[in-house]
Formats: sequence, C-alpha cells, structure tokens
Amino acid sequence: MSHTHHQHGHNHNHTPYGGSLHTAFIIGILLNVSYIIIEFGFGLYFNSMALIADAGHNTSDVLGLLLAWGAAYLAKLPVNGRHTYGYRKATVLAALINAVVLYMAIGAITYEAIQRLVSPHPVPGQGIIWVAATGFVINALTAWLFYKGKESDINRKGAFLHMAADAAVSLGVVFTGVLLLFTGASWIDPAVGLIIVIVIAVGTWGLLREALRLTLDSVPENISYPDVKEYLESIPGVKEAHDLHIWALSSSENALTVHLVLDKPECCDTLIKDTAKELHDRFGIEHSTIQMEGIALDSGCC
Repeated sequence: MSHTHHQHGHNHNHTPYGGSLHTAFIIGILLNVSYIIIEFGFGLYFNSMALIADAGHNTSDVLGLLLAWGAAYLAKLPVNGRHTYGYRKATVLAALINAVVLYMAIGAITYEAIQRLVSPHPVPGQGIIWVAATGFVINALTAWLFYKGKESDINRKGAFLHMAADAAVSLGVVFTGVLLLFTGASWIDPAVGLIIVIVIAVGTWGLLREALRLTLDSVPENISYPDVKEYLESIPGVKEAHDLHIWALSSSENALTVHLVLDKPECCDTLIKDTAKELHDRFGIEHSTIQMEGIALDSGCC
C-alpha cells in the first residue's frame, strides 16, 4: 500500500473577527466602564453593599471583554515559523478564562449574599431601582451586540454570556429594590442574589465545558465524528477512512486530517477538492488535510 502522497484541501471562510465585532467590544467596554463608575459611586452614597458588589462583578466582566477582544485581535495575526497555526487558539483560551472568571465572580456574590442573609442591612429601595435599571439597559444592549454569531464562536458566546448575566443581575436588583420599597424586608436582597447566582452558574456551565473540550483538542460539539467518518467512507472509490482527527483551530474555525484508502483509480486532485468543499459545506470544517493511500496511487492517477 502506497503512503507517498499527501494532499491538502483547504476551504477558508475567515469572517468571525471583522470590524463589527471590534466595534461591539469598543462600545460594550465604554458603556460598562461608565456604568461601573456610576454604580460604585451610588453604592458608596447609599451605603449599599449590593451595588458595590455588583460594580465589582461588572468590573470582572469588563476585564473579560478586554480579554476576549485581545484574543480576537491575536486571531488575526499571521502565522510564523514558531506558531504555524497563528494565534487563533487564543480565542479558545479567552473563552476558558472568561468562564473561570465568571465562576469566581459567582463565588464572590454567593459569599456576600450569605453574609447579608446572616446580618441584613437596610438599603434604600428607590435608589437601587433607578441605578439597577440603568445597569440592566446598558448590559442588555451590550449583550445584544454579541448575540449575532454567538453559536458559531465560543469567544463571542463568552462575551454574550457575561453581559447577559450582568443584565440578569441588574434586573434582579431592580426586583429587589421594588420589594424592599414595599416590604422593607432586608433579607430579600441576598435571597434574590442567591437565585441569580444559580441562574448564572447553570448558564455558564455549557461555556466552561465546551471551552475545556476545545482546549483539549476534542471534536467540537457541533460536529459529529461518526457522521464525518461515514461521509468520507461513502465517497465513491474510497475503501476506508482512518487516522481521522477533528479539532478546533480557534473558537470559530475547525480542522481535519485523514487518510483515505482508495480501492480504484480516481483523479486525486478532483477527489480532494470535492471532499474538502463538502467537509466545509456540510460540517463547517475550514481546513482539511487529506492523504491518499492504496492501489489507485500506484496506477499513476495522481
């Protein structure tokens, strides 16, 4: 069996980190930094630990946005002799760090909520409502900026989840302010905070799991390994597909390598080109490296 021919089929579709995404990062960061200053100031004025803690949480999310933005920039840098795939993997690492940071923020909020359940502090409901309502609008707008394309880019998804979580927190704080205004029950504030923490933790678990999978070069969740193998072995003239590897080059680009064993003469160039196109169109695999083996190669078809 011949192993002398290594053929490469590439289908490139590099659109995930264009100007619209960078604009989203700029707008999102500026809006949230402005709100953090306002929220922290009013937190000190109202002596509200809830607002101060939420400002700290929002600060961690802005750092997360900066991290994701930096990773998106690195993904555009060209390849070199040491980094032959470029810096695309930075987007996966950013998503992983984003998830970890978010869980750290969850831990801090949980700790603060438990402390406030044990020792409730009176908080002015009306002031909290207006500040938190402003935060909800800003965070919801920022989340909307990252909504489009979040399912195909885990880095964008991480930024969206951060901002959506902040919007949920702000809405919860608004609800808390209303209840405080009408009941005066200080325990409501930390109780609602714990509920929000649970919602955030559940929503972030999928991001953390997928980021870990991609960091370990596992097959991306949106690609079925058995389906890809079945397709490859259904190609006319292909007897077997082996040494099949599928992994993520970045948070939005996937790669594949495979050995195809031919059982009859075929035109290799045409076969490779058609296979690479089908892998891209059907499975979203941008980079395909295909090695042909078998009797067909000895016949001089390639």
